[in-house]
Amino acid sequence: MQVSSLNEVKIYSLSAGRSLPEWLSDRKKRALQKKDVDLRRRIELIQDFDMPTVSTKIKVSRDGQYIMAAGTYKPRIRCYDTYQLSLKFERCLDSEVVTFDILSEDYSKIVFLQCDRYVEFHSQHGHYYRTRIPKFGRDFSYHYPSCDLYFVGASSEVYRLNLEQGRFLNSLQTDASENNVCDINPVHCLFAAGSAEGKVECWDPRTRHQVGVLDCALSSVTADTEINDLPSISALKFNGALNVAVGTSTGQVLLYDLRSSNPLIVKDHQYGLPVKSIQFQDHLDLIISADSRIIKMWNRDTGKIFTSMEPEHDINDVCLYPNSGMLLTANEAPKMNIYYIPVLGPAPRWCSFLDNLTEELEENPESTVYDDYKFVTRKDLENLGLAHLIGSPMLRAYMHGFFMDIRLYHKVKMMVNPFAYEEYRKEKIRQKIEETRAQRVQLKKLPKVNKELALKLIEEEEEEQEASRRRKQKNLPNILKDDRFKVMFENPDFQVDEKSEEFRLLNPLVSKISEKRKKKLKILEQQEAQEQEEEEEPEGKPSDAESSESSDDEKGWVEEVRKQRKLLRQEEKVKRQERFKEDQQTSLKPQFFEIKAGEEFRSFKDSAKKQKLIKKTLEDRLKLEEKLGTLRVSDATVGSKQVTFRLKKSEQQKKQQEAEKQHHQERKNLRRSAGQLKNKRGRGRPF
Repeated sequence: MQVSSLNEVKIYSLSAGRSLPEWLSDRKKRALQKKDVDLRRRIELIQDFDMPTVSTKIKVSRDGQYIMAAGTYKPRIRCYDTYQLSLKFERCLDSEVVTFDILSEDYSKIVFLQCDRYVEFHSQHGHYYRTRIPKFGRDFSYHYPSCDLYFVGASSEVYRLNLEQGRFLNSLQTDASENNVCDINPVHCLFAAGSAEGKVECWDPRTRHQVGVLDCALSSVTADTEINDLPSISALKFNGALNVAVGTSTGQVLLYDLRSSNPLIVKDHQYGLPVKSIQFQDHLDLIISADSRIIKMWNRDTGKIFTSMEPEHDINDVCLYPNSGMLLTANEAPKMNIYYIPVLGPAPRWCSFLDNLTEELEENPESTVYDDYKFVTRKDLENLGLAHLIGSPMLRAYMHGFFMDIRLYHKVKMMVNPFAYEEYRKEKIRQKIEETRAQRVQLKKLPKVNKELALKLIEEEEEEQEASRRRKQKNLPNILKDDRFKVMFENPDFQVDEKSEEFRLLNPLVSKISEKRKKKLKILEQQEAQEQEEEEEPEGKPSDAESSESSDDEKGWVEEVRKQRKLLRQEEKVKRQERFKEDQQTSLKPQFFEIKAGEEFRSFKDSAKKQKLIKKTLEDRLKLEEKLGTLRVSDATVGSKQVTFRLKKSEQQKKQQEAEKQHHQERKNLRRSAGQLKNKRGRGRPF
């Protein structure tokens, strides 16, 4: 059983956990339950509360004893007896169920609207009768006073089937092209049909006349909503005599008072998915609306969110068990979910033990899912030598790291660092000793890294404290006491390099100030070495001298910068001289290169000629090529010019052409000699 909490509302998922396959024998099931702790701890509220593949619709009988669910594949209906907490019967059908309704108090009278236009009636023993409607149906409602079934679907007509007479009556002609949903008010029996154009038409069954129209498509569009298509009606539900809730295909829920054409409140699911189910919870004045992704519970007066649930699989239907806090859902998965929310109401009579169970869980809260796991980063895995487990089921990716089993983490930690406990124990002892030492008189202890910077910050803090005392202001936080900058005074990688060029140019007066601080550092180091209990303050100068020094420092800032630049130039000159001496000392050896076979060595003058040619303009190059004969410029018609040129052949191409010519010449000579031999032989033969 999983427990989630949103807005301090606890939701218990009773169907969470693994389920055993049906084909296992009872003996194997018992053996698995003994071995597996998760299977033993799970709560199976109703036995076999699932479908082979998908569940599409779920309803509860009016007496509350039977839960009926339709699913596939193969198309079937299952009835569960809550008093026995098990499956009562299962019936397979010829086609999938679009929707169904329980007409009686129990399961003795059921009507199924199927996807192939058939309407099937079942009684207590099984199949009773089957008929067909002219168009594909999408929803139907039962009018109890007249025993009429109202069918809406892919047509502008609303078909009426009277169950007392056993025949179809005159249909109602609506203004819509198609109708998606319908409902009948339980108080005054007003019939309402939601169309694909986003309108709700209300009819009086007694006179069979239209009494009103609600334009929900225009009312659902607000300043915050983004709508690309025309909203159609996807869900409809009456509550009491005057209220009706309408769900649209774009994810809005509108609550109306029948006396007004404007909605009382518009609630957006923010997902843009069609609203599939709407339920009313009168005890807390809540509306439970659901699309395929989320179930939202919100106050119908203010629209404030009470709580919400996001199941793992898409939702097809939601059913609220009457007068209780139990919620049933049909999903795009074999298992049908059962949720128990104690705030909505008590548990039903047949599972009253849930109240005691939830009270015990609240008194003794269990560990959450993440208490058994350790979060590790990729660097931690490399240090532990577990980088090869990335991508395996042993690690679950989360944000910038992974979750791994805490037992595996402790085992590997012990193998990698067997003395970790001893180090941890020594660290704890050291911390305890430091806590006891804190009560003594403390000296000025400087960190191991960046001592001069720390001393500078301490001096600035003392000056700020004196200034704040005079001005009666609050002290600003110090970097030394801030945990975010702790590493800067502990890790030697953050040590300030005062000899670097950047530091010397940015801090030209550091040399004068550093001399004063070095004296203070020596005094403090002597105090730490001797471990004196009383702090010896260095003698200070009067305020006038300090002010004069500060003014002199400000005046000499430019001179100090110039000095630092001169020093840097001198250092660069020294480095250049050293490099020059090293170059002179090193003796250069000549390098020899071998020319490939078949290539001729050309003088370096060719490359110089090429560079000169590249520098010349296009006109000069064309004239030069024309003189050499490789280019010819001639006038053409209408003042244009024609340029013809020959590509220069490389040495290899020339050699290749010469070899081809020689080869052709040899072949010609061979042919001639062969022809002469034939002629000689032909002359010497007798006829």
